[in-house]
Amino acid sequence: MSPSQPSLELWQTEWCPASHRVRQRLTELGLTYTVRQVPVAREDRAELVSSTWQESIPVLVAEGEVIAGEDAIVSYLNTRFAEPPEAEHQRAKAAKAKQQELETACPKLAAATR
Repeated sequence: MSPSQPSLELWQTEWCPASHRVRQRLTELGLTYTVRQVPVAREDRAELVSSTWQESIPVLVAEGEVIAGEDAIVSYLNTRFAEPPEAEHQRAKAAKAKQQELETACPKLAAATR
C-alpha cells in the first residue's frame, strides 16, 4: 500500500452483485484493500454490525470512516482517488470476462453475438 493510500477494508460477499461492482472499481483504481467476508444470513452478521454499525453489504471502512452501500462507496472512491491510465484496460478485461461467462451459460447468446 502506498503511503498516500488509506487503509481500506471491504465487508462483502462473493455472491453479492453490489460487492462485485465495488471490488471491480477498487481494482480499476489499483487500490489495495482487505476483504472481510460476511455471512449470508443477516442474523449471523454480529461482527459486521459491531464493527461498522451496518447490517447490509457492501460496507467500506476507510481510515475509520464507514461508507455503506455500493453508490456511496463508488462515489467515495471516485472523489478521493485519481483513475490510473490502466483503469480502462481493467474495465475492458472485466467486460470480456463477463461476455465469456454469459456465452458459456447461454449458448444461444453466443451464437447471436458472433
